[in-house]
Amino acid sequence: MQKIAILYQAKLPPIKNGIQKPMKPGGYADSGADIACELEKNGINVVTPVNNPTIENDLDWVFPDTKKGIQDALNKGANTFWLNTVLHKNHDIESFYNRNIEFVGQMPSQVDVYDDKFFTNEFLRKHDIPIPETEKISIDNKKNYILTIDFPMVIKPIRGRGSQGVFLVKNRKELDKTLEILFSDKAYGNSVYVEKFLSGQELTITIMPSGSYKVNNQEIKYDKPWSLPAVKRTNHKNGIAPYNGIVAVMKNSSVVADSELQSKSIRKVCYQCEKAGMLLNIKAPIRIDCRADEKGMYYLFDLNMKPNMTGPSRPQRSNQDSLTLLASRKMGWDYIDLLKNMLKQTWRFPN
Repeated sequence: MQKIAILYQAKLPPIKNGIQKPMKPGGYADSGADIACELEKNGINVVTPVNNPTIENDLDWVFPDTKKGIQDALNKGANTFWLNTVLHKNHDIESFYNRNIEFVGQMPSQVDVYDDKFFTNEFLRKHDIPIPETEKISIDNKKNYILTIDFPMVIKPIRGRGSQGVFLVKNRKELDKTLEILFSDKAYGNSVYVEKFLSGQELTITIMPSGSYKVNNQEIKYDKPWSLPAVKRTNHKNGIAPYNGIVAVMKNSSVVADSELQSKSIRKVCYQCEKAGMLLNIKAPIRIDCRADEKGMYYLFDLNMKPNMTGPSRPQRSNQDSLTLLASRKMGWDYIDLLKNMLKQTWRFPN
């Protein structure tokens, strides 16, 4: 019998090559509690840090992703760990690989590589996946760099989270000012990257790993990664989709209409996202943001190895559908269906 413990991020990840990935306030304890509550409501055995968790308190439902937190969950009988946290090489969960346990989530060693968005973009580009023009700027050359990308452009953290720390800049003066702020703040490390701004429609596409899924009450086997219906992003602020910690995605996102989902351009970009999932050998859902240029051609511009999995499992969280859940509803899945299908993709180490 599965006994599931949900992990949340308890501390900042280590700096990697001078780059810092920022930490979400609360370390995803909110979505972890959403997951745990929904599973428990539906009769799935969830292990919690306290015996009688309350729906108002996120930390009643989730364990910190430290050696102590993981061991505490094991002591309470957990045999499946939902890695609802930021992973990296030498993450504490790797110390428990030799136990007889299963995991929901990505392999830490893979996340360590592909959380570097600049590296991942270049990797995908080499495999003929359309990526906008990008260039890296470091703190050492911030005053004398030479760019070949035309303005406007977007400046981004290399190990970012969604749209946090992402800015549209329209000229050299704005770029230099933003660089000064980002490097003095030190929240993202000593390098960032810029990419060509795409003026067309923005989509978010969730890619599910290969495996067996329950769809419309039927078991379907997918031999390779596959895409959920594309979600359209609207109401951008200064050209950038607002960070979902400030604006709930339900207020600025909706599944693309059926007629458009079948269009050649969207079918093509979904195929490219699926190809990316296959190249990265994903073990759990990833989220890929895409945007069209002025001619309507879509480019992949942001691959997220840990999409948010918030959901309306508690009264105070009724508006917290994630982008992946919005897409899932188009499949006929509600929150528990999405979570159950993710649970079907558990893996053991080595795999």
